[in-house]
Amino acid sequence: MAFFSHFSALLWGGPILAACILVGGYYSLRTGFFQLFGLPVWWRSTVGALLRPRSKERDPAAVTPLQALSTALAATIGTGSIAGVAAAIFYGGPGTVFWMWISALLGMMTGCAEKLLAVRHRERGPDGQWRGGPMEYIRLGLHLPGLAKLYALFLVCETLVGGTLAQSNSIATALNAATGVSPRTVGIVLALITAVVLAGGIRRIARLSELLVPVMALLFLGCGLAVILFHWSAVPQALEQIVTYAFAPKAVAGGYAMGAALRYGVARGVFTSEAGLGVSSIAHACADVDHPARQGMWGIFEVGVSTLLICTVTALVILTSGLYQPQEALALLEQGQPIPTHLLGAPLVAASFSTLFGQAGTWVISVSLILFAFTSLVGSGFYGQRGLDTLAPHPFARLLYRLAFPLCILFGAVGDLGAVWELVDFFNALLALPNLAALLLLSPEALYLLRQWLEQQSTPRAPHIPRREKRPARSARRPASTSRKNRA
Repeated sequence: MAFFSHFSALLWGGPILAACILVGGYYSLRTGFFQLFGLPVWWRSTVGALLRPRSKERDPAAVTPLQALSTALAATIGTGSIAGVAAAIFYGGPGTVFWMWISALLGMMTGCAEKLLAVRHRERGPDGQWRGGPMEYIRLGLHLPGLAKLYALFLVCETLVGGTLAQSNSIATALNAATGVSPRTVGIVLALITAVVLAGGIRRIARLSELLVPVMALLFLGCGLAVILFHWSAVPQALEQIVTYAFAPKAVAGGYAMGAALRYGVARGVFTSEAGLGVSSIAHACADVDHPARQGMWGIFEVGVSTLLICTVTALVILTSGLYQPQEALALLEQGQPIPTHLLGAPLVAASFSTLFGQAGTWVISVSLILFAFTSLVGSGFYGQRGLDTLAPHPFARLLYRLAFPLCILFGAVGDLGAVWELVDFFNALLALPNLAALLLLSPEALYLLRQWLEQQSTPRAPHIPRREKRPARSARRPASTSRKNRA
């Protein structure tokens, strides 16, 4: 386990974080920061599209763009959006929030490129459903089937570790604290429910996600905003701390170094949005859309919701409640003292909610954690099955995975997870490396398709994207519907 810890710390300590910023910055510069100046365009194509009637018949084998987004958010908005943000602030200081914002801002264009390429290089599976994601755009776009299989292997491993153990443990812990139900009972029930949902395929997963994701997001955001308004007088000081601790040297920032804020902030932005890992694009590839770039707009929206909105609310709830004090937290870290449970993770968020809601605040966090973790379980199971389809496209292999996934859920509910997060970091690093390289190598195609779609919109508010990139090869210039068999 020491190897995994050392390797993941080495990569996430600099190289991968820098690569995530580099790729997001590259796409942002080449598109003239479309995520900011193109806000009217992508907002009309996402939220605005939900209010308009569909102009064409639905593909019966596909899901709606909203269902694809909900499935992606189901796996993205996990316990990291609550407990992860609290831990990042404790270890990195309030400045972590600023660098989380920067990471998310650049990651919006990374997410756009991932979803665009996933739809562009998708194909029909034997069941008639769309299949796409990093495995497909690495295999079909870069013509590297070996690397695609390697990515699929890492994905299967990550879903069996990070997608099950940590999430099921969070659910079991929350229910045990709130109701006294034993973790073993929670694990058995959770494993059975998840197995039934996964057996229904993408359509059942999408319908469940479309139902639960808005409910859990509105519950958490509504209660979180109420806490922030209750402590409104502390908001200016919280914002001042975020900016001060993000840039000030160690001596001025109460002891927190800028490097710690940068590391934890960027890492939290990547983990909560998955921009750069490519995993959520697997769900978006199933969407029924007329052009790849249109689904890319949902990629921008997804990062904005998961990180800029939900994680920011979590951070401001903590900073305005007055329960977290940077100097107190730093003193505990420097002295190597045991960290009180009420200062770290979900208990800190629950205590912050309790400043307004009392004991009900604990229930709000418990319910939010349960919903977030359960939907993350279901989404991760779907991603793992897609990875297995690339790695070993055989019904027996899928059966084994569907048996192993619930068993991992049961183990996570009752087991000791001391080293699980080291494995999660390790496999996430292995997922990020090939995906970020593919995004850079396929950037001419992605930028061409984005510009093509913007020109089709015929709107004066669509920002101009420079034409410096070379026109992609003929294979990249094919329209979304191509004559090649089973291609998107």
